[in-house]
Amino acid sequence: MGSELKSKFIEVYSVLKSELLNDPAFEWTDASRQWVERMLDYNVPGGKLNRGLSVVDSYKLLKGQKELTDTDFFLSIALGWCIEWLQAYFLVLDDIMDGSHTRRGQPCWFRVPKVGLIAANDGILLRNHIPRILRKHFREKPYYVDLLDLFNEVEFQTASGQMIDLITTIEGEKDLSKYSLSIHRRIVQYKTAYYSFYLPVACALLMAGEKLDDHIDVKNILIDMGIYFQVQDDYLDCFGDPAFIGKIGTDIEDFKCSWLVVKALELCNDKQKQLLYDNYGKEDKACVAKVKELYKELNLEGVFAEYESSSYQKLNKATEAHPSKSVQQVLKSFLGKIYKRQK
Repeated sequence: MGSELKSKFIEVYSVLKSELLNDPAFEWTDASRQWVERMLDYNVPGGKLNRGLSVVDSYKLLKGQKELTDTDFFLSIALGWCIEWLQAYFLVLDDIMDGSHTRRGQPCWFRVPKVGLIAANDGILLRNHIPRILRKHFREKPYYVDLLDLFNEVEFQTASGQMIDLITTIEGEKDLSKYSLSIHRRIVQYKTAYYSFYLPVACALLMAGEKLDDHIDVKNILIDMGIYFQVQDDYLDCFGDPAFIGKIGTDIEDFKCSWLVVKALELCNDKQKQLLYDNYGKEDKACVAKVKELYKELNLEGVFAEYESSSYQKLNKATEAHPSKSVQQVLKSFLGKIYKRQK
């Protein structure tokens, strides 16, 4: 089913792209159409598409045994693409802010010759494509306003999370004393968990005729899953196999507010703390090695394994307490995909 769904999913991308490139609200020229098409192809479909695909998976589970109509199938995929568009918008602008070099194995969009800071406007365009897609396909739906509201709210939460992240890690003000488990949690909750975990399921719930206010518990479980997912990410950045993950971790060099450094600060003695302060956030390979050595000394691998199993049990328990079997299935499918993942 997986590859079949993925090819159908990619097919819908072409449909949405062609609608956007012929949007009657703008007088297109060949040059503008070519620019936007190249920009979309470069930034939107290149990822793993997990967020988008999970809208479709979740919607299917919520509908239970009922066979999806072609229209409903198409609409759930279109919502999935809206999340991928949102992700592309965040990443294009994030990469400019961070001065990053590569993304998904290719140069960041703003690093492409002749693009440069035009990428900032491209980010704005990507964000504006979402309401264009929603208007075209969902305008007559009873949940249309709820969808617009949902995307607006999640975008606000994500941008606010990015802000906490940026002001906590201001260049030239590298101060580890600002880092704590609670600041880590807030950054992750707002910057990642809402749009990566809650948003896909919220889209599916709205399509299934549910009111989001009736599902605050589902939101809370998904946010906790998103935090667990990011802690795994932080762990894999240091302890994962680069050949397997597909990227080399640089959280230590980048002075990231990572779960590992926050845990290390909690567990270390004064001498070890000084070592962290002296070596964290430095490009020098020797400094990075010293930090990793300290992580091993503090047994952060064991501390993580414990965190992983207690998080899993807590999330499982919360899921099984949910009154709706179909909602339980949705939550379990999310948890199943991320538990003990290696990449």
